[in-house]
Amino acid sequence: MTVTQILKGLDRMDAVGADADAAARMGFLEWAFALPGAATPEAARAALDTALDISPREAQSPAARAFVAFLSEATLHVPPPARRGRAARLH
Repeated sequence: MTVTQILKGLDRMDAVGADADAAARMGFLEWAFALPGAATPEAARAALDTALDISPREAQSPAARAFVAFLSEATLHVPPPARRGRAARLH
């Protein structure tokens, strides 16, 4: 499913609070698993750009706004953990 389809579906929901977050999380996972490759921060950035292009018209429900927030969080690069202590010196 495309970001646009997911966003439109979430926008039709009247869920609020935890239900809206759960629906947004399901939409995010559906988007991530539907990608042809890995769900990278770059793919999330492209999806977020698409979502932001239609967001003022489409993303009015709490679930749709939460989905856009999940996409935004997915654009962040997470650095690998730094090795410390004795193990780092030995390897």
